[in-house]
Amino acid sequence: MPNRTGPSRTASSQPLDHLVVATPDADHDLLAQLMVGEMALTRTDLKDASAAYDRAMLLSDDPHVAEQAAGMAIAIRDDAAAQRAIARWQALGAKPAELAQARAQLALGQGDTAEAQRQLEILTSSGDIDAWRQFGRVLVGGRDPAQSSNLLETLATPQRLPPGDAQAWLAMSELGDRLGRTAYAQQIADAAVKRFENADAYAWAAQLKYKAGDRKGAQAMFQKAIAKAPKNIRLRLAYASLLGQNGDYASAGKLLDNGPQNADTFQLRAALAAHANDTRTLSRLYNQLQHSPDDVRNDSAYLLGQLAEMQGQKDDALKWYGQVPDDDEHAFDADLRSAVLLLELGRSAEAHAQLEEMQTDYLDQPAQLRRAYEVDAELYMREQQYAKAEAAYSRALQIAPDDPGLLYGRGLAYASGGQTDQAIDDLRRLLQIKPGDADASNALGFTLADANRDLPEAEQLIQTARTAKPNDPAVTDSWGWVQYRLGHLDQAEKALNSAWQSHKDADVGVHLGEVLWRQGKQEDARRVFDEVRKIDPQNTSLHDTLKRLNP
Repeated sequence: MPNRTGPSRTASSQPLDHLVVATPDADHDLLAQLMVGEMALTRTDLKDASAAYDRAMLLSDDPHVAEQAAGMAIAIRDDAAAQRAIARWQALGAKPAELAQARAQLALGQGDTAEAQRQLEILTSSGDIDAWRQFGRVLVGGRDPAQSSNLLETLATPQRLPPGDAQAWLAMSELGDRLGRTAYAQQIADAAVKRFENADAYAWAAQLKYKAGDRKGAQAMFQKAIAKAPKNIRLRLAYASLLGQNGDYASAGKLLDNGPQNADTFQLRAALAAHANDTRTLSRLYNQLQHSPDDVRNDSAYLLGQLAEMQGQKDDALKWYGQVPDDDEHAFDADLRSAVLLLELGRSAEAHAQLEEMQTDYLDQPAQLRRAYEVDAELYMREQQYAKAEAAYSRALQIAPDDPGLLYGRGLAYASGGQTDQAIDDLRRLLQIKPGDADASNALGFTLADANRDLPEAEQLIQTARTAKPNDPAVTDSWGWVQYRLGHLDQAEKALNSAWQSHKDADVGVHLGEVLWRQGKQEDARRVFDEVRKIDPQNTSLHDTLKRLNP
């Protein structure tokens, strides 16, 4: 073989060394554009998302990409981009009904009612199974409610609505009601009742009549709905709610007593019985619910706890509250009630431990955290641990500064603990926030009277509370006490005796007993003090008063 000359080949030369792969730039990379669009959507940047999908649809043969591009362009009112996307979508094989829906949305956004009507006529005449649902979506998304309402009444007539689709008729009636076209909504509902005579039609007509103030007509329609579907829980609940709102708790309860039961029926039955103060029915419901199927019982753990409390069965209530799942809407309330029950059962340390755990669990939820601190403070008040109550209220006020309820509670805690100046500061601040508030006026007036200072102001404050709450025993007690401090013993006795007869509260009794004693009526005073001992043997006010009066 002849010798050949030329460049020598290296031993490392490989075929892939000479392979060049073409990589598209970002503007021509379909996947990149879709990712940009999705990321823009996650940060609710519709303008950037629309631009990305506008580029993506030109790179894709998927009609769904063009559909997405059209929807976004319409949403941001970019008419040119919307028209491009609709044309691309049509070229990729969009259904006529889909195109008509998009074009109607575009026309509505442009204020072109005639074109919107033409496209909606195409949509509703397409025979598409979802045509009327899409029609409703177009009108709901319209920017001009009057325009949408006029199109609804023009196109969704009894002559054009599908003759065999009851749900389409009811949906249009509901849309009319939503858009404020009450007469139209009622017209279509009445026509649906006449045509279909089914439970849903009767139930919707009943709701419209109720909204219009025709409770008797609503009741008649609900009765027909129930007759058509006697086991339909949803209908029975709706009708029972109507009866309950009319004050007919017995009929509502009787309606729900029969037929299938679930957690919602038990909940409403219990609410109706509670409104009627029907303790016998509440007891019966508790027994029924305990023996209901597992799924109903598990979904009703909070209600079971409430019913057990109503029966005075605190241990059982605690057990049921403990079974409320963490993801249940009543989980927080169940934990609060558990803490209260633990205290009532003499398990104070466990009660406060429960609330401390809740304060950790709800650290990132200010409303719940505030409430947990408040209940902790209320329990300390019951235990007469006023310093701890004040500290809990103060922590709650760090979360909700100047909260009226918390200021009121801390003011009482300060007053009960003998820190009069701090109590007065809180209660004065509360009255700055809520001028003339009866409870705050009474609390500040009593605190001043009890400290025997600023008595004219105290009398004026309590008089403000008396005007707002003339029959409130607590306010009457305050009035009697300030009269005592002012030296008006006869007026004081009259007011305090009235408060004592209205409500046998231990502190009121102590006040009355002291006034009677100062009047020289020691035997009458002793009888009142004896009654106070029976009500609250550990009452500190009684102990302090007796020590002062009869050393």
